[in-house]
Amino acid sequence: MAKYIFVTGGVTSSLGKGIIAASLAKLLQSRGLRVTIQKFDPYINVDPGTLNPYEHGECFVTDDGAETDLDLGHYERFLNIPTSQANNVTTGRIYQTVINKERQGDYLGKTVQVVPHITDEIKRRMMLLGEGDRFDIVITELGGTVGDIESLPFVEAVRQIQWELPEEDCIVVHLTLIPYLAAAKELKTKPTQHSVRMLSQEGVHPNVIVCRTEHPLNDEIKKKIALFCNVKTDAVIEAMDASTIYEVPLKMLDEGLDRIVLKKLHIENRSEPELEKWKDFLSKLKNPTNQVSIGLIGKYVELQDAYKSILEAFIHAGAMNRCKVNIVDVHSEFLTQENAAEHLKGLDGVLVAPGFGSRGVEGKIEAVRYAREQGMPFFGICLGMQMAVIEYGRNVLGWKDAHSTEMEQETSHPVIDLMHDQKDITSKGGTMRLGSYACNLESNSLASKIYGSSVIHERHRHRWEFNNTYLNDYKKAGLVLSGINPENGLVEIVEIPSHPFFIGVQFHPELKSTVENPHPLFVHFVKAALDRKQAMSENSHIQTVSASIA
Repeated sequence: MAKYIFVTGGVTSSLGKGIIAASLAKLLQSRGLRVTIQKFDPYINVDPGTLNPYEHGECFVTDDGAETDLDLGHYERFLNIPTSQANNVTTGRIYQTVINKERQGDYLGKTVQVVPHITDEIKRRMMLLGEGDRFDIVITELGGTVGDIESLPFVEAVRQIQWELPEEDCIVVHLTLIPYLAAAKELKTKPTQHSVRMLSQEGVHPNVIVCRTEHPLNDEIKKKIALFCNVKTDAVIEAMDASTIYEVPLKMLDEGLDRIVLKKLHIENRSEPELEKWKDFLSKLKNPTNQVSIGLIGKYVELQDAYKSILEAFIHAGAMNRCKVNIVDVHSEFLTQENAAEHLKGLDGVLVAPGFGSRGVEGKIEAVRYAREQGMPFFGICLGMQMAVIEYGRNVLGWKDAHSTEMEQETSHPVIDLMHDQKDITSKGGTMRLGSYACNLESNSLASKIYGSSVIHERHRHRWEFNNTYLNDYKKAGLVLSGINPENGLVEIVEIPSHPFFIGVQFHPELKSTVENPHPLFVHFVKAALDRKQAMSENSHIQTVSASIA
């Protein structure tokens, strides 16, 4: 039977429960244990699929087509194993399930209540991944902060599980904040004490307390927290701010988080953590020999979480190339033909990001045009690939009104069009083309060279596609359609062979990039940007020498 770890948060949101959960999971996994992580979110939405990125950051998509919280991306990047629909549950999904059961008469006329019906469904979902013999440990992150009204049913479910299971099969790790008052030059433990007391009032008693802090916790402070929060001193873990999230597992290792958890769970594990690959990645990340500047052309650049997986994929690819990737945010809404050169000329490469709706698309098209004409490495993802197709149609094929029917219904050249099986859909939630699909790669194409394979599987999240009515027109004009879905013939990848590096993909490769397996498209894109920078530097040097000789 699996053992369960629940990660709760107190004092304030955005403390990094997901990173702490993923770091703990990584340490336990590195000791040979089979670990998975799941996230329970307290909002009423069934999933984040209908949420604006400004509201909730990016929507992470799993292989089985689940639209999930972005924390699942951290789980996959740390553990290097895929998650699924079962790894993310919301209040909306819980209530939807219970109400459907009530409508079917499953409760035999009983009055349906939060306790026991809602909490029973929460408990069932919490323990689902622990069934069978797949995992030794299931870590569950509870979204929100202790004291939030919407989190109470989750906390109650944890209380019941703590009561039902033996002490050694279920523990709670509570993440809290130790603020520093600059005027008094003191770290204050009172918010943590109140947070733990509030959690205890709900019947849940934390076994381990992880303290986010900007300054080191001395032994006196740790003893004080232990005394007033009713835990042992060695169960008070310091979580100092780190320069990168990928340092956190090693910081938690130094603090002994994994050792105290194994002790509480009565797991004898004498093997030391195997983290050589992780340390090698960190060494490359912290000691780059080069750097490049990549323009991220998007419409949600004010909120970095909107492109979280893309930013992390660049970190992985940069480390692989021993290169620091500096991301330059370029808001596509304000990018025009007149100012494109001003914003883009100093960059080493351009990535046109995913998105929905008409806002900012003309700026994205201008970014594609500039990169194509200037021989600048270009990478388009989902909507970015569609913008590349539109730009090519307008400026190479000469169709000045080429567009997507998502933005312009009346265009005479709908080079991007709604998928046939999407045309009669009115419900927006969970109805896009979602999850992992196969893609056949054309031999000798840039894509096949990058992947080193003829067949790949990538994750999708979109409704509009390349319109195959224009397939032959684009081929004759020199655009190579190098990736095709084998089942329906839909175009997945476009590229320009005459360009140093120009590739657009309909899928989301960033979702599969991990520390141990950086995505090859990002790795080769960063390498192309680095090659361009070095080539331009050499040309500049030659011109300078020539001018001095003259």
